[in-house]
Amino acid sequence: MGTNCILERVAETRSTNDDLLARWRAGALIDPVARMAHRQTAGKGRAGRTWIATPEDSLCFSLAYPFQRNIAQLSGLSLLIGLAVIEGIAAACATTPNLLLQQGLRLKWPNDILLNGAKLGGILIEGGQTKVGDPTWMVIGVGMNLQGSAQIQSNLGAQSSQKVSALNELHLVGSALPEKDYLWLQIVESIEKQLFAFERTGFKPYQTQWMQWDAYKDQLVCISGAGKEVIYGIAKGVDQSGALLLEHEGKLMTIHAGDVSLRVQS
Repeated sequence: MGTNCILERVAETRSTNDDLLARWRAGALIDPVARMAHRQTAGKGRAGRTWIATPEDSLCFSLAYPFQRNIAQLSGLSLLIGLAVIEGIAAACATTPNLLLQQGLRLKWPNDILLNGAKLGGILIEGGQTKVGDPTWMVIGVGMNLQGSAQIQSNLGAQSSQKVSALNELHLVGSALPEKDYLWLQIVESIEKQLFAFERTGFKPYQTQWMQWDAYKDQLVCISGAGKEVIYGIAKGVDQSGALLLEHEGKLMTIHAGDVSLRVQS
């Protein structure tokens, strides 16, 4: 792990992402910071949704990292984080990414981690650049279910069509669920290592690797967003910038991450 990453662990906070964003806005961030909370009372999901997690059964943390690239040059960052989280899980479970792939671990564009089609975790990235010449601080939030998926599913209620999974549903010979702190440290180390490389190269070198984990590749999907017409097509992976490639009416179109929802079309 890079020696400049500050590690913080708190019993309770509203949102680790909000904590670090407040410091960024106040100009109080200097070195990368990873902040984990045992309990988040107002955890955040994508597009303003609430992240529902039970403290004993989940891992929730955020990492603030400064880039010398501007925000337009950080496309594909959420996809990279998905790959780094998988690498960290493999290290913590003393296994290999390939065995996790065989167990059904997958990535859903642009920011979900799935296990056998059910949501294991999610990624939320916020931040920006206060003025030209300043670093671009990105706050990367990761939430993951460790166990108790049935209870989490119940907490979501009938309004949610998303199935939920948990890390303890992996069946790895000779491996128990790692301690939360150890899992956190392994994932933070993996993320920091990949961010250091991403700063130099961008997403392009990771394109092929990410598509090996693509949950929806070559499946009929629909793309929807607030106030936008639903688009149907066949998912064809991602381009070198991390944009979704969608085969629609005989043409290949690109969908950039934003307030859009990707679903398999039944």
